[in-house]
Amino acid sequence: MAIPPKSVGAVIPTEDGLASRFWIKFRRESVLSLYSPFVICLASGSLEIDTFRHCIAQDVHFLKAFAQAYELAEDCADDDDAKLAISKLRKGVLEALKLHNSFVQEWGLGFVKECPINSATLKYTEFVLATASGKVEGLKAPGKLDTPFEKTKIAAYTLGAMTPCMRLYAFLGKELEALLDPNEHDHPYKKWIRNYSSEGFQATTLQTEDLLDKLSVSLTGEELNIIEKLYHQAMKLEIEFFYAQTLTQPTVIPLTKEHDPARDCLMIFSDFDLTCTVVDSSAILAEIAIVTAPKSDQNQPEGQITRMSSSELRNTWGELSQQYTEEYEQCIESMLPSKKEEFNYETLHTALEKLSDFEKRANSRVIESGVLKGLNFEDIKRAGERLILQDGCTNFLQKIVKDENLNANVHLLSYCWCGDLIRAAFSSGGLDVVNIHANELSFQESVSTGEIIMEVQSPIDKIEAFDKIIQGCSDDKRNLTVYIGDSVGDLLCLLKADIGIVIGSSSSLRTVGDQYGVSFVPLFPGLVKKQKEYGADGSCCIWKGQSGILYTASGWDDIHALFLGH
Repeated sequence: MAIPPKSVGAVIPTEDGLASRFWIKFRRESVLSLYSPFVICLASGSLEIDTFRHCIAQDVHFLKAFAQAYELAEDCADDDDAKLAISKLRKGVLEALKLHNSFVQEWGLGFVKECPINSATLKYTEFVLATASGKVEGLKAPGKLDTPFEKTKIAAYTLGAMTPCMRLYAFLGKELEALLDPNEHDHPYKKWIRNYSSEGFQATTLQTEDLLDKLSVSLTGEELNIIEKLYHQAMKLEIEFFYAQTLTQPTVIPLTKEHDPARDCLMIFSDFDLTCTVVDSSAILAEIAIVTAPKSDQNQPEGQITRMSSSELRNTWGELSQQYTEEYEQCIESMLPSKKEEFNYETLHTALEKLSDFEKRANSRVIESGVLKGLNFEDIKRAGERLILQDGCTNFLQKIVKDENLNANVHLLSYCWCGDLIRAAFSSGGLDVVNIHANELSFQESVSTGEIIMEVQSPIDKIEAFDKIIQGCSDDKRNLTVYIGDSVGDLLCLLKADIGIVIGSSSSLRTVGDQYGVSFVPLFPGLVKKQKEYGADGSCCIWKGQSGILYTASGWDDIHALFLGH
């Protein structure tokens, strides 16, 4: 994309500034750009030079469009300070345009003649120039802007369409710079990376965002919504730009790019509580029990399951939760070896048997307490349908299960006491085909008896269910198994799968994993490393379970990009 202009001074935007809020809100788009095959290859240094040359050649078109858009925005601005700031940004772009050829030569590409604009570049440049010309939905046609204030809005809209590009490249520059090996002197794209991670470009980005914030101060809520739509559209066009780059080399992602359902079998396993959900399901069931329980002075109908009062339930839940937390911490501490060990799957398996015994004892206390008596099936179903899932979780699973070309199998392995709660949570998203492996509440005429039919209540239960499912797969297909989890209970499955992905920051998972020699590698750097190792025939990039390596993801958008791309 555009070569950065020189710094025009850094202004740090406030945390609640418009540009900052939009950047956070549209994190998904930045993740999809970061995980594009083009950026992965560029970060690894393995990107073929012709691909890079074609990308860089588009800079001329971007720079010309940006310079023209800044000129139009400057004409629309009615504030002298804003005009000056826009003018400086425009001059920086013009300088970069003059230096373009020398930049190309410094990167060892030789002289690159201005090549035809490609479709992805054209979409973005036309979008920016249309916005700067006043061709924004809801506005008058160009040349019919009657008041200076109407013209001022155009300046704000134009910055809304351009700022995301600046911030995205500043973000990519910093992310890729963090992966540069100081001892590696032959990375061909080091200059490109450091160009965008430089203080100058970071400062220019901050000033652009600050200018957008200032130009938007006097706008109405409806007008701010227009800027948000323009910002989002710009982010989507950036994604399209990165994925439009033609790569002839093999790439590690997306995982499904060469999936052949006749030959390959994709098996996706996931935990449920705090991996898919925002709140643990036991807390949901507790809330249902407490809210629907009778008051202390209420008489309970004859013939129905006798329940505790709401106050008794609250106290009992509190005691059970406190006891669980205290004993869980003690159990984890007792599992840890006296000194850090090298990774050995069987040793870890043996250690986790102690945690399995603890989980079973804790579940027995829940049953004996009677706190789950009297829950109505319809109340559980409604709670499941309203359950808030992690951002991107439902969208990812929908894309996976509805893609007939993938023919993928999705399995949920969960400690949840009520599989019906999980089924309700997924059915509302059209995910009835997801296989649920969990415990079940026992019901008598749609009312729970307080008993739990135990199926999956420990790390050992989970890995046994995992192994059983794998054993049931066809032997004539190539299996790729992926497990997504967040807790110590998921460790064995995470490590047994070809790819184990950890979501969240469970301290106990990290502690146990570290002490037993498990390595936690952030997903993006891990993929860049894989790309470096990727041979021409792809033979160097076979994922293998029980390697002792787990990948950490900040959310489901990372996983979406890994599997499906954009």
